[in-house]
Amino acid sequence: MKATTLLKLESVVRPFIGLFSPHLVISQYSKKRIDFLNKIKEELPNETEIYSPPEELSRTLWGLTFKSPIMNAAGMFKNGECYEMVALQGAGAYLGGTGTWNIRTGNEKNRVYLPFTPYPKSHSASNFLGLPNHGDEVNASKLACIIQDIELNKHPSGRLENTPIGWSVMGSPDLQGEDKLKGLVDGMKLYEKVGVDFLEINESCPNTQHGKPQEDDLYNRLNYIKQYFLNERTGRIPVIVKFSNDTEVEQVPALLDLLFALGYDGVNFGNTSTHYEKRREFIHPSERNLYDHFTKTFGGGVSGRALKDSSLELCSRAVEYVKAGHPAHEFHIIRTGGIETFKDIKESDQAGVSMNQWFTGYFENLARHGHSLYREMFN
Repeated sequence: MKATTLLKLESVVRPFIGLFSPHLVISQYSKKRIDFLNKIKEELPNETEIYSPPEELSRTLWGLTFKSPIMNAAGMFKNGECYEMVALQGAGAYLGGTGTWNIRTGNEKNRVYLPFTPYPKSHSASNFLGLPNHGDEVNASKLACIIQDIELNKHPSGRLENTPIGWSVMGSPDLQGEDKLKGLVDGMKLYEKVGVDFLEINESCPNTQHGKPQEDDLYNRLNYIKQYFLNERTGRIPVIVKFSNDTEVEQVPALLDLLFALGYDGVNFGNTSTHYEKRREFIHPSERNLYDHFTKTFGGGVSGRALKDSSLELCSRAVEYVKAGHPAHEFHIIRTGGIETFKDIKESDQAGVSMNQWFTGYFENLARHGHSLYREMFN
């Protein structure tokens, strides 16, 4: 049975999961999620599902053409899976990772491996994954093969055009000090060498230190990357920095001033949330028992509709500041969190956001529309 068919069948059961034991729901969804992701990477849209968005939806950032204004967020395809699938679906770009220099197996707690649960009635989810990935060396090699296939025209002519490839990177929580920073930069150089189109630095992953964001020195990390990557990069590959949706709006000007000064090319607001009480009001009453159990037991990050207002507010403030300050180089705002419909993209456009990313919304639309999800969104 196709992965998309399984997802549609699962969507029938989803609305009732609040009736079951939270531990049962989390353990089953965590296991089945892994099975589903293993299955989906073997699947491609059929001829009737392949979609090229209207040209008026395309946009150009940093000299790269994105055929639509939305792509997957980091964490969806951690090891280079499914590039051809999302390109044929109509995604504006592909983002792999988040990757780390070393191999990471991810989190396991209370005998649950890679804890995850959806909140279907709330159009949100929680995860406590812990950056599982095969490591930068392995994934850069995989990426090199994907790019080589594209360049050798092994894919149907024209169908993968204008779908840039990006990679999300982060300093490994397993490393400390200089080793951590050097590993991060070495990984970025590997991805640059194999031909990635852009890089995104994950500066807010809530799933690596018992569910809490990392608390390292932001300036020192970003300045190290400037010295040993930005100043040495060839062809000015764009580098974006992704912050949490828990960022205070008042912090936006200072963060942008730092990125302008160090020569970064964009900002993404943002990552999942650990402000559990704040997000709880967006959780349907029938799912709050499940939500409370997950956040108290595993912590992790909240994603989906619960972040919609925060992501738009942060990005709107960032756009205002960029317009007022005009950095000396091209700089773009990317929005992640609560993107579900074309209406959300229109709101981003009206705010001046350059590009959108989705995760929870992607899988909900995949369950509803299969591989035609981008066609349905834009129609």
